[in-house]
Amino acid sequence: MTATTDSARSSLEAIRTEIGKAVVGQDSAVTGLVVALLCRGHVLLEGVPGVAKTLLVRALAASLELDTKRVQFTPDLMPSDVTGSLVYDARTAEFSFQNGPVFTNLLLADEINRTPPKTQSSLLEAMEERQVTVDGTPRPLPEPFLVAATMNPVEYEGTYPLPEAQLDRFLLKLTVPLPSREDEIGVLTRHAAGFNPRDLHAAGVRPVAGPNELEAAREAVAHVSVSPEITGYVVDICRATRESPSLTLGVSPRGATALLATARAWAWLTGRDYVTPDDVKALALPTLRHRVQLRPEAEMEGVTSDSVITAILSHVPVPR
Repeated sequence: MTATTDSARSSLEAIRTEIGKAVVGQDSAVTGLVVALLCRGHVLLEGVPGVAKTLLVRALAASLELDTKRVQFTPDLMPSDVTGSLVYDARTAEFSFQNGPVFTNLLLADEINRTPPKTQSSLLEAMEERQVTVDGTPRPLPEPFLVAATMNPVEYEGTYPLPEAQLDRFLLKLTVPLPSREDEIGVLTRHAAGFNPRDLHAAGVRPVAGPNELEAAREAVAHVSVSPEITGYVVDICRATRESPSLTLGVSPRGATALLATARAWAWLTGRDYVTPDDVKALALPTLRHRVQLRPEAEMEGVTSDSVITAILSHVPVPR
């Protein structure tokens, strides 16, 4: 490991520390956000209202020296409100393009499933190709570019399910659970001491990493080695989802490449330059849970995508 690699890892670890100044607990969600940064991927955070989903992303933005914008997704939001549109200039008698909020480094898509699928889908090209096409002209987005979206569980009133194509564009789907009793006491203790979630600067959250540190970290992750046995293990897990009797839709090859990428990032974060089966297992649920679709009868019996993937992990032979 070089000094540059160690410095890059320290910067990424510092992001986790800064987020911890604003959010109590939710360690797995914080780790997932950092992994997504390393993999150039997008993150979907799901949880009931009031579990700090938006605060997590705002704290991430505050810890990075990157341009950040937020879009509050509502039922009347139009695609052009996200991507931008052509605006007529009466002085020049010409149309000019006005950038939408998607032209940023970190886009917080708040409550993304509160808006209809037409507007949700406006992010498809941006998330996959890092560009927006308006009136036939492609316009590249800044680099780095990350969408961090929050959503309420689909059973909640006033929500729209995300299309499968949209879900597949997210590298990770992180569940943000209700806090434990100890963590909730910690939250209340902070508020009693004057913590204001709307003023992260006062909470001590500071930028600790920028584009240079992020690029150095990504370069280091790209050099994490993957043995043929690990590659085969990832493929076997994904193929097993396609053969599961509980699923109508299994993990695609895109999902397999995503699992390999997240496992490499996690291996690097933990201080190794090679991937182990445990790295694959650690990232399997957040990387794959939104890429499978349950059969209606399995759903009625209380089966979840997490339980199916967990069962598959217990049955697929682990390479030595």
